[in-house]
Amino acid sequence: MRFWSCFFYLGLVLPQVLSAQPRTQSPGAAAPTRLTLHEAEDLALKNNPQISISKLLTLAQGQVVRETRSYELPQVAGNLTAVDTRNGNRITAGALNNPVVFDRAAGGVTVAQLLADFGRTRNLVATAQFQQKAQLSSEKATANDVNLAVDQAFYGALSAQQLVKVAQGTVETRQLTADQVQALTTARLKSDLDLSFANVNLAQAKLLLLDAENQRDAAFAILNTVLGFETQSTYLLVDETGGPAEQPSNNQEDLVSLALRSRPDLAALDDQWQSAERFRRAEHDLSRPTISALGVAGGAPVRADQIPGGPYAAAGVNISIPIFNGFLFSSRAQEADYRSSVLQQQVRDLRDRIARDVRVTWLQMNTAYQKLAVTAQLLQQANLALSLAQTRYQLGLGSIVELSQAQLQQTEAAIGSTTARYDYQSALSSLNYQLGR
Repeated sequence: MRFWSCFFYLGLVLPQVLSAQPRTQSPGAAAPTRLTLHEAEDLALKNNPQISISKLLTLAQGQVVRETRSYELPQVAGNLTAVDTRNGNRITAGALNNPVVFDRAAGGVTVAQLLADFGRTRNLVATAQFQQKAQLSSEKATANDVNLAVDQAFYGALSAQQLVKVAQGTVETRQLTADQVQALTTARLKSDLDLSFANVNLAQAKLLLLDAENQRDAAFAILNTVLGFETQSTYLLVDETGGPAEQPSNNQEDLVSLALRSRPDLAALDDQWQSAERFRRAEHDLSRPTISALGVAGGAPVRADQIPGGPYAAAGVNISIPIFNGFLFSSRAQEADYRSSVLQQQVRDLRDRIARDVRVTWLQMNTAYQKLAVTAQLLQQANLALSLAQTRYQLGLGSIVELSQAQLQQTEAAIGSTTARYDYQSALSSLNYQLGR
């Protein structure tokens, strides 16, 4: 009953489908751009905004290193001061001291230099440097992500492009069969039922072609986005994966070890953990003393009588010893300890997930590799079965149902063979990504 229901439905939509024409390129449209996989990867690395973002973040993190290191260098500032006050005025509120304020106009230079903070600044500089290394690894990981996205989109579009060719060939073959059956029906050599079956098969082929063209256009839209283009473009994708497929390696543990050594995202997370470790040490150093030197020099050409004439100069050393600040430093140190431990566990978790992903991806690629031979054999047998069914039908030994079934099986086998080929290439690209290549 289901078969006859589908047949009745196709009979209703048959006139519309037979009159529909596959989409063709308009006369004024630009010719498709020839594109290989390597060209697509190069375009993405130049145009994809994720690449630019990662590079800019790396440059920004480099400036953070310079910012942190600046605390180890002398701090020099020039000062120009002019004061007008009532003679003998004193600042009496807001502080314990009671300084006198005199009229003056003076200029001078202040120099401050950190002498020692017992490793805190050095650990902060190391923290920023590890963050910079982590960002460099993240930049490589972003490039790998973009390359994987390009490969997946390219092989998806290439598969869709090949499926359109399969669908076009199917339409041509079934159109020829329908024309032959029409001629035989006109000559009263075949029944109207045979003609209906032939037209239904032709309608199915045209539906297949419309779906294939839609999938191709959608795949090109995805590819355009990955390449970093806003406008829609059509491509003539070139398959450079000629020759027999590469058989997967059987040693999964070697592949896992290679991935753990090569994955840039793992290196980035490990550098973040090293950065957190150095920051943890720096936070513990907050409770240690800080020794700094300060020097000033200048002159006051305009001054009150109470201010001695001539230039002034002074220098001193200050030792700051933390005593109590409401448990601020101890809380910061414990927070840094916890955050460092979190990153350490995240490194372990990522290593476990990398090992799992490598094994799963290897299984997917191995299955895709085995499907290549099976689908090729299936297509060969389907082509032979279709040829025999066509011969039997022309000789009057077979029915239109037998021919229709053979055509359907041949189309499915052709689609399966095409899909299996690019599924394998996509799985190979995914494995290379998991290995950090």
